[in-house]
Amino acid sequence: MRKILRYFTPFEWSLWSVSVFAIALGFFLGEEKHLLSFCSSLVGVTALIFLAKGNPIGQLLTVAFASLYAAVSFEQRYYGEMITYLGMSLPSALVGFFHWLKHPSKKGASEVEVSAMTAKKWAWLCVTAVLVTAAFYFILDYFNTNNLLVSTLSVTTSFFAAMLMIFRSPYYAVAYAANDIVLIILWVAACFVSLAYLPTVLCFVAFLLNDLYAFFNWKRMEKRQKTD
Repeated sequence: MRKILRYFTPFEWSLWSVSVFAIALGFFLGEEKHLLSFCSSLVGVTALIFLAKGNPIGQLLTVAFASLYAAVSFEQRYYGEMITYLGMSLPSALVGFFHWLKHPSKKGASEVEVSAMTAKKWAWLCVTAVLVTAAFYFILDYFNTNNLLVSTLSVTTSFFAAMLMIFRSPYYAVAYAANDIVLIILWVAACFVSLAYLPTVLCFVAFLLNDLYAFFNWKRMEKRQKTD
């Protein structure tokens, strides 16, 4: 227990605690108690604090979050979110978990080695993102997905984030931050139907703060690893 307490910095503990408090506050103040949404939010912010440290455990927690969040999205008929997290975020987190284990910053370390993006990787990523976005637009339109354009944009940002995470790039956090903004808009719209989804809104506000910190910490990790 003492080792776990020392693993995170005081700021990281504070960030996680504030995130959990905000989500819990939204849950208890909401007119309806949507337990699944609440649980997915808690798992999500916990995953992010491990990801911000470059710890592979964060990838396993992301698998759990993707499963829970997909169920919440299905209830709200946000099929884009459901398909994205089950078909993209969940498998990419599994791939990322094993990939991160193979690339520690040093032997026996629980921190992944940060990798730089090349021009070739960026080109492949951008072209593939266009193709994935176009395909998902027609798929989501077929299923009469709510807020089609916003849901499609969420697919694009999620794809960038998932791939950049597998590539071990600090810019995965920037892509996830963009995705957080899209999802805040998406779930605010859901709150007009039911305030039961307020914890999910607060969840992605907390996610945004965590992802901004993750980018800062990964850049710091990258600089430190170059001098080790």
